[in-house]
Amino acid sequence: MDLVKIGAFLKELRKEKNITQEELADKMGVSRRTVSRWETGSNMPDMDILIDISDFYEVDLREILDGERKDVKMDRETKETILKVTEFNNEEKANVLKRLHVVFILAMIFLVVLMATQFIDGLNDHLRNFLTGMSMGIGLGMTIVGAILTSKYAKDIREFKMRLIGKNKAE
Repeated sequence: MDLVKIGAFLKELRKEKNITQEELADKMGVSRRTVSRWETGSNMPDMDILIDISDFYEVDLREILDGERKDVKMDRETKETILKVTEFNNEEKANVLKRLHVVFILAMIFLVVLMATQFIDGLNDHLRNFLTGMSMGIGLGMTIVGAILTSKYAKDIREFKMRLIGKNKAE
């Protein structure tokens, strides 16, 4: 996919509608800066927004993805399939977010245990050291995992994992 070509096409469509980036941003529920990034090719809209854009401009989604007009219009079945894929993608994002919430909550619990061990007087020094080390390790580990999962590297890690799984299945 040529993002610059797609961006130029999106800009052309917007100008044909005779609207500003700000007006399009309001209609799509994004910032003007986001629309600018789409039109310069530095960023691509999410699939659900692309579908809204294709409906708004009354063009085929494939035309947007190719960055040029086509003669054939998208049939209803293709559009429904794309909507299903988008819905699945959104559900997957929601599931990842739920898992991240669990990771961060657990990390916070262990960090609270860590802090509590420092203030409880009746604890044996060995037990205190054990609880402190366990809480620090688990809390810090979960925080690191959460940070990695929310970073731009999460996709690369997931793809690497799938390649490894794929190689193991082939063997």
